[in-house]
Amino acid sequence: MSATAVHSLWTTAAEPITKIDAPKFEYGQLAPTLIVVGAAILGILVEAFVPRKSRYYVQMFVSVVALAAAFAAVVALAADGYGTTKARIAAMGAIAVDGPALFLQGTILLAALVGLFTFAERRLDPVVHGNRVDSFAAQAASVPGSESEKAAVKAGFTTTEVFPLLLFAVAGMLIFPAANDLLTLFVALEVFSLPLYLLCALARRKRLMSQEAAVKYFLLGAFASAFTLFGIALLYGYSGSMSYATIAQVVDGTVADVNPALAGTMGNDVLLLIGAALVVMGLLFKVGAVPFHMWTPDVYQGAPTPVTGFMAAATKVAAFGALLRLLYVVLPGLRWDWRPVMWAVAIVTMLGGAIVAITQTDIKRLLAYSSIAHAGFILAGVIATTPDGVSSVLFYLAAYSFVTIGAFAVVTLVRDAGGEATHLSKWAGLGRRSPLVAAVFAVFLLAFAGIPLTSGFAGKFAVFKAAAEGGAAPLVVIGVISSAIAAFFYIRVIVLMFFSDPRPEGPTVAVPSPLTMTAIGVGVAVTLVLGVAPQYFLDLAGQAGVFVR
Repeated sequence: MSATAVHSLWTTAAEPITKIDAPKFEYGQLAPTLIVVGAAILGILVEAFVPRKSRYYVQMFVSVVALAAAFAAVVALAADGYGTTKARIAAMGAIAVDGPALFLQGTILLAALVGLFTFAERRLDPVVHGNRVDSFAAQAASVPGSESEKAAVKAGFTTTEVFPLLLFAVAGMLIFPAANDLLTLFVALEVFSLPLYLLCALARRKRLMSQEAAVKYFLLGAFASAFTLFGIALLYGYSGSMSYATIAQVVDGTVADVNPALAGTMGNDVLLLIGAALVVMGLLFKVGAVPFHMWTPDVYQGAPTPVTGFMAAATKVAAFGALLRLLYVVLPGLRWDWRPVMWAVAIVTMLGGAIVAITQTDIKRLLAYSSIAHAGFILAGVIATTPDGVSSVLFYLAAYSFVTIGAFAVVTLVRDAGGEATHLSKWAGLGRRSPLVAAVFAVFLLAFAGIPLTSGFAGKFAVFKAAAEGGAAPLVVIGVISSAIAAFFYIRVIVLMFFSDPRPEGPTVAVPSPLTMTAIGVGVAVTLVLGVAPQYFLDLAGQAGVFVR
């Protein structure tokens, strides 16, 4: 057959395309994300065109205005009924605008705003060559200890790119829990992970440790992303669709249009089970659940402390939101398969995080293992598979995120000649040297431990109650035991601060600017308000606990 004959066959077989439909976007409902993305792009332009001396102030202004405006947009959408009666799927099926999405987006934006204040702090380090400096490297591209780095420090350079990077990470986090198809989920995962890999490498002090943390996070994160992508491919192969709703119908067997190809794959549960396991594994990595937690302590310890605080709070909120939507919207038909596995993960995460934390001697590593234990507690709420389970997880995430940022903000204040003094022995006697800072840190530790009248108690109570009512009572018993183990090392730090003698060569407590004071103040306020009067916020989480399908 000649080439011309093949060509004529090919051209006649294809239908002529008359018009391509333009995509339809509901810009109002996507406003929170669009505002943050726009500001991040503006931040890049600021880096290119604004003189170096003014960049810090311009970036700070752009970031604060963007996060506040995006939060206002979330509140406006919720007030307009998009969290309840008007909940819907926007952006041609890619993004859900519903209660859980709006609640988690609001939490992420507020956590990012408080985290931003710790990023912008410039009074903690001593003045270098007449310039105030922040926690980030003077010039990220220069080799640690090289001549170019010394020249950059002497010239007073600062890495103001951290502000647009933070905004890009937030933009990805806003889409992640609201994603309504697997492709959007994966794109959002990459959009918020890549800026975090960079931010982890930018510490001003201990730069090699910071870069090591970033490389570990990047390599393990790339593995997790690859597993997620493979899982997405298998789920697509099983159901012939990326859309959450369609996959859920195929899993349930309620799909209307079954063609021969779909009938062939629908009978093959291996694709479904392995695909679901791989996608869930990718999300458990982001959450920091055992056995996918290995990156957490090293990255928390090596990253600049403001980044650690932001990442510990916001990433957990976004990843748990995505995990809830995947299990409750896409895979409710697989509940009998994924619940036993999640039981096992929750148990080893609660016990593993609490037991290993006892052996830690570095305050940032201790908080890292504590965050792993908290991931286990939140998983108990996920396992409940009831509306109360969803709302308790939402409440816990909101409470936990502010305690975490506040705690890491306090860690930035305790310093010696080498920068932050994170070794526990250096915190001995801190309560006598600086009673206010020690008292504030004690409040955060008591909240982590779940002592009554703190937000941690209200959150744990809600999650355990939902789990018990959802038929997971043995899990609650294990949760209470691991809470008791965890309380030991939190109270040990409090005893160390208040009942030990301060060392003569011990660290000093730096006096922060109003920025860090605001971050810590917000943390304390949220901790006490959610602990003393949690009912309004529990009701809010309850109203926001219904996924749109």
